[in-house]
Amino acid sequence: MQIIHKYLIRETLKTFIIVLVAVVCVYLVVDFFEKIDDFLESKVPISEAFVFFMFRLPLIIAQVTPVGVLLAVLIVLALMARNNELVALQSGGISTYSLLKPFFVLGLTFSFLLFFFAEIVVPITMARANYIWKVKVDKQVATFRQNNIWIKGNRAIYHIAYFNPADESISGLAFNFFDDRFNIAKRIDAKKGIYKNGRWLLHDCVEQVRLEDGSYRVTYPSQLTLKTDFVPEDLETVVKKSEEMSFNELSAYIQKVKKEGYDTTLYQVDWQAKLAFPAVCLVMTIAGAAISLRNKKGEGIAMGIAYGIGVAFCYWVLYGLCLSLGYNGFLHPLAAAWLTNTIFVFLGIVTLNID
Repeated sequence: MQIIHKYLIRETLKTFIIVLVAVVCVYLVVDFFEKIDDFLESKVPISEAFVFFMFRLPLIIAQVTPVGVLLAVLIVLALMARNNELVALQSGGISTYSLLKPFFVLGLTFSFLLFFFAEIVVPITMARANYIWKVKVDKQVATFRQNNIWIKGNRAIYHIAYFNPADESISGLAFNFFDDRFNIAKRIDAKKGIYKNGRWLLHDCVEQVRLEDGSYRVTYPSQLTLKTDFVPEDLETVVKKSEEMSFNELSAYIQKVKKEGYDTTLYQVDWQAKLAFPAVCLVMTIAGAAISLRNKKGEGIAMGIAYGIGVAFCYWVLYGLCLSLGYNGFLHPLAAAWLTNTIFVFLGIVTLNID
């Protein structure tokens, strides 16, 4: 039995490497032709573009690894079915569980490796890649903050304690406006702001206006509509993304924002996703085995791969939908990240009917 397990693991790893290289190459080619025009228009050297894509490579590998695992399992089992190896093994008294055990062990191993790879390598490389793209291609200011954002406008300085990318809202606001002598003419403090129709709608405000005699008139409007020098897209380029933070760093940031009293739903979903996403390797292993063994006579390698691509597509659509529902508060962060895995594992186990 050990010989059979070693054979299955060896063949799966060989197939996985071939599939991974092929999928990554296709991904890189598409990504290259999509972005190369921006590099040329910005007059960024080709060498810098090459460095950018090299820094993006770890993220690409992390994203396509589950698909590579799925296709590797499908191809190995399909080849065994075509060569009647599955029939021979099952006729020899080997149960479905014993046959699939090395695949499950391999899927679990890939899940652990992917977690540490995404935890250690991806945040560092994506921070470098995003820096090249934002600063050298988009010509943005090299400022990356999670909170306490300062923006200099036209005779104005804006301070934002927290920006929530999920609903494009800002919180903990202090806007200072100056006259032509750079004396403070007006200050607006607000609890929260929401961007609507090209303007910021501020809530729970304190407005201080400097009068001619040097005193200030203070009012407390519940709402104010204000046009500023920045829009949500400008803030999205400043805020550090979850993919640039490690698991521990994101956890610490969530606790910090919670203590300050701001909504952390977006980051809680991403934190759970950092745990749930690596588990996709095991999920795809189960799905690949279920597809390959659903018909013992087999339907050919091409048909199996087509089924696998269809399953992967359905998975990513449902996974993306669940995350979106989590970002908008319709699903608990735990459910948003893990629901898709749970559904596909359940369907895979039911289809396998392991004995």
